[in-house]
Amino acid sequence: MFELTYPWLMLLIIVPLFFKKRQQQREGALTLPALARIAAQQQPRPGLRRHLATLPQALIWLMLVLAACQPRWLGEPVTLPQQGRDLMLAIDLSGSMDMSDMVLDGQVMNRLAAVKRVVGDFILQRKGDRLGLILFADAAYQQTPLTYDLATVQTFLDDSQLKLVGQRTAIGEAIGLAVKRLNEYETSNKVLVLLSDGANNAGNIQPLEALALAKAAGIKIYTVGVGAEQMVQQTVFGRRTVNPSQDLDEQLLNHLATETGGRYFRARSLGELAQIYRLLDQLEPISRDNLTYRPQRSLLHWPLALALLLSFILAIRRINWRRLYEPAR
Repeated sequence: MFELTYPWLMLLIIVPLFFKKRQQQREGALTLPALARIAAQQQPRPGLRRHLATLPQALIWLMLVLAACQPRWLGEPVTLPQQGRDLMLAIDLSGSMDMSDMVLDGQVMNRLAAVKRVVGDFILQRKGDRLGLILFADAAYQQTPLTYDLATVQTFLDDSQLKLVGQRTAIGEAIGLAVKRLNEYETSNKVLVLLSDGANNAGNIQPLEALALAKAAGIKIYTVGVGAEQMVQQTVFGRRTVNPSQDLDEQLLNHLATETGGRYFRARSLGELAQIYRLLDQLEPISRDNLTYRPQRSLLHWPLALALLLSFILAIRRINWRRLYEPAR
């Protein structure tokens, strides 16, 4: 189906008529009435040849106006079935995430840097999914709602900073906020992926209270406990091996996942963390409302090309070829 994007611009077709009328009035104002009548009697009336001479100029203007209206051809509607997941990510930004017990290619990095690297790759692979992002420490804050704009989610994750919202860990408040936001969407598959390296020691809602809300809302929670189990520290008395994840409440994270039909994962290294997010890819996608669109094909180049061709023809006709090739005297 043929369609003009801006059909009201077709009104510009009559603009040359106003300029022609003003030009005639200006010429009449500078001519004596008696002389004008004599000149009118002596001049022949405009005939067919004169009208044909202005036809190319009128066609050029018509084509330019048509191009300004942006003509396009609309195809038949095409329906695309949609499938995807609705995932809310909750990332711990407490002070303990600054612990440098993750290793990549022999280079030590802190836990948040490792999470950004792995979760960033996870986000980029979520084509067709809706993702949201919650950051929590002393309190929980939603950075992005569920959205298909994965680049924005990635940007907010990359811009997150340690101790941005405190140094403690509000797991219960993060779950409560996720429940509140996920309840705004009517989907059959509501999933929260919560990543933490500590125990709940902050927030206005306890984890078990938030768990009851999640179960009532039908939200499935997948929890990830991040942090190495062994770390060698150099002291004045020599080297000693410590457990940097001694504050991790694995029992709570496992209980949250089990009670909602999810699963608890333990990420002791960057490789294990990457493997966990590959397992999350296996979550069953849900079907959404079909997306309908109409293919479009722009026809803008056709009137522009015709206007350009007519302009070349007029320019060639105005050239005095005989005088151009006359020998110079």
